[in-house]
Amino acid sequence: MRAGIISLHTSPLTQPGAGDSGGMNVYIREFVSSLVQAGVRCDVFVRRWNDDLDDIVEIEPGFRVVHVPAGPTDLAKEDLPVIVEEFTAWMERWLDDHPVDVLHANYWLSGEVGHRLKHALELPLVTTFHTLARVKAEMGDHEPQARIDAETRVVSCSDILIANAAVERQQLIELYGAEPEQVEIVAPGVDRAFFAPGPAAGARAAIGYDGGPLVLFVGRIQPLKGVDIAVHALSMLADSKAELMIVGGASGQDGQTEVAKIERLLDELGIIDRVHFVEPKPHWALSTYYRAADVLIMPSRSESFGLVALEAAACGIPVVAAAVGGLRTLVDDGVTGRLIDERDPALYAEAIDEILGDPLRQAAMGAAAAKAAERYPWSGLAQRLRRIYDSLVDAEALVSCS
Repeated sequence: MRAGIISLHTSPLTQPGAGDSGGMNVYIREFVSSLVQAGVRCDVFVRRWNDDLDDIVEIEPGFRVVHVPAGPTDLAKEDLPVIVEEFTAWMERWLDDHPVDVLHANYWLSGEVGHRLKHALELPLVTTFHTLARVKAEMGDHEPQARIDAETRVVSCSDILIANAAVERQQLIELYGAEPEQVEIVAPGVDRAFFAPGPAAGARAAIGYDGGPLVLFVGRIQPLKGVDIAVHALSMLADSKAELMIVGGASGQDGQTEVAKIERLLDELGIIDRVHFVEPKPHWALSTYYRAADVLIMPSRSESFGLVALEAAACGIPVVAAAVGGLRTLVDDGVTGRLIDERDPALYAEAIDEILGDPLRQAAMGAAAAKAAERYPWSGLAQRLRRIYDSLVDAEALVSCS
């Protein structure tokens, strides 16, 4: 079995937490590596984003990243729609000489490419959107109508849509008219070789932290992720010795503006000495930061899944998160953490206070979180996807665009 994995806008080779790199980079790298173990050879097609990149990078036997020359290497993410046709044409030529059995597109831009290639090469198309424009719009994040239209086209033509959680499946059906039998729930996983409980004291020593209770935020600094809510919540905590650590960098067109906004907010609230900014870290190194923390805060406006919450849980850390997207599935409210229905920092502070103020409850939540995370191995995702790919290759007919 050979699969063409399309990831036009982001590469499994880049550092998560910086620029436009985040959970999707981790997802691509981990799910492709697991697919290879399940007997699927994968070429991952990524836009060439640096002139110094090799044409092909072999990550491991059966897992290659192919850099597609399409547009200037310094093109901003927001301008990438203009190179979809060029990217598609190059991939079509490549696939003529290096055929695959199935296409799997990730994100709407890749979906546009996959949609075109499906018809040109008569291949089955699987699509994972990761985020949906209509969902983001409902939460106040503007997305262009062109993206909504593109997502609608891709939904109508994909043979299978992969949803990370039940709520995303429902969104695809209700907001985009997907047929229920067309949508499969296949949750991402966590690598428990890296992400598992460990001594907090050793983790704190390793990252050089010797302060009071530690609230951790891991992610890109952009309005969508709600860093401002985390900062406000810290200022409201009962324990004035509690501190906040933000691991991640500015992201997107509004990233630097958001960083400046957060810095002004810290000054206004008088808590600048209680907040630590940490540059993005290699994915495997995040486990030490999770273990050093007392609680993870994740006040995102939207999340299709929330890998950070799963990784923290696997390390035995309670998670206080927004009740959105896949976080509703990952966090068992009152058992492994807390879910917050409103974008009110006071509610986050109250939930964190409940955890920090009761060490026995904190330990019980952490243990329950680590146990729950065992349900999410990457191998499970790979096996499900392999069965889906096999069924599509054997199908008598593919979905046709209406």
